[in-house]
Amino acid sequence: MRLSHILAGAVAALSLAAPALAQSGPQVARSAVGQNETVAIVGGRILTGDSVIENGTVVIRDGKIVSVGSGGAPSGARVIDAVGKTVAPGFVAVDSGLAGTEVGSVSGTNELRNSANTLSAAFDISYGLDPWSFTLPVARLGGITRAIVVPQHPGSSGGHVHEDETAGAGDGGYQTPGLFAGQAAIINLGQGSNILVKPRVAMVAPFGEAGAGIAGGARGAQFVLFKETLSEVRLYARNKSAYERAGLRDLSLSRADLEALIPVANGTMPLIVTVHRASDIQQVLRLAREEGIKLILDGAEEGWLVAGDIAAAGVPVLLNPISNLPSDFEMRAARAENAAALNAAGVVIAIKGNEGSTHRAREARYNAGNAVSHGLPYSAAIAALTVNPAKIFGMAGQFGQIAPGAAGDVVVWSGDPLEPLSQPSAVFVNGVEQPLTSRPLMLRDRYRQQTPMPPAYRN
Repeated sequence: MRLSHILAGAVAALSLAAPALAQSGPQVARSAVGQNETVAIVGGRILTGDSVIENGTVVIRDGKIVSVGSGGAPSGARVIDAVGKTVAPGFVAVDSGLAGTEVGSVSGTNELRNSANTLSAAFDISYGLDPWSFTLPVARLGGITRAIVVPQHPGSSGGHVHEDETAGAGDGGYQTPGLFAGQAAIINLGQGSNILVKPRVAMVAPFGEAGAGIAGGARGAQFVLFKETLSEVRLYARNKSAYERAGLRDLSLSRADLEALIPVANGTMPLIVTVHRASDIQQVLRLAREEGIKLILDGAEEGWLVAGDIAAAGVPVLLNPISNLPSDFEMRAARAENAAALNAAGVVIAIKGNEGSTHRAREARYNAGNAVSHGLPYSAAIAALTVNPAKIFGMAGQFGQIAPGAAGDVVVWSGDPLEPLSQPSAVFVNGVEQPLTSRPLMLRDRYRQQTPMPPAYRN
């Protein structure tokens, strides 16, 4: 598709949205006030994230969940009838590009990847996020209310990053930017400009075949390079004053990257490692033991082969359970039962959407349903979309569950949220009810109308 066509479609959507936005001015104002109102969702089947309450009531006030149980609505609350429906926490999109990219084939809309040869680990994705991205309302209609937005690298899933676009080790004056892709951020998907929840929640790095390519072609080279990098970071952290007066030996990373990697080196910031092959998983776990770093595995298609090792290490996994074909030699043993096997071994898992979890982030619930059909318990599938992502990224109890004190991120579904035909009838983010519309729906309604089209759209 030509760029002019893409932009024309965007302009058409904005022209469509303008009257609606003008009409919704008072409504938006009410939503801001509505965060202070009391809302009671009554009579639904409540999936709290780790349990089920039949015919329950969820009460939201001041942007938070204040109670959940079998009681009725408090006096003065706005009541939402959920009888015959399912009430669930807002889902959390992991390994996502939401708000960070608009059109994958248009590089100017992609804020997920940094190609500068003087900056890698210090790349902070939070500064490029777009609260008005067309991708956010689409994801909300899939029940997603929070996302972990991660930088892209050559091993990213659906990231449209090609290996020939990445410099090799030694190109330029600093380490290749591919060794570390940058730092992830947490966002909420509420309508408005304040979507950033927490920046710099994890560092991202490719391993396996992609990491080997960055380091010169061999896996062993990347591990040595990685260990040397952490050694330099620790040297810098111990001798900052010497570094300032040029009294320290030359280091391969910029000061910004060294600073960004200190929390990784001391084990306080998790490192999201994209890895697929079972042997690579074992080596990454070994690296974590040797260096004292905190890991999150991303991908792990062959994880079921070494599920016991992953569980023993206490390392969580972000996975797509429908990655079940040997698309390359790193995934020879990929299978649809991967999620079930990892969960059975005691691994904390989070389920991803498809193709980078941006335009198809909403499909995470379909992937969870597929995992259930291949042995993952239903409760574990719900947890993998809600409480587990919050736990993995250090936000347990703050969102991803229906419990007192958690954020008022609640979705009322017409039926089972893992069934594709179920749709949300109400979506709350931070206690504010969200519009159930999106650019695709607006365009659908425009082009199926029977009234004459505007002149620009006539033959």
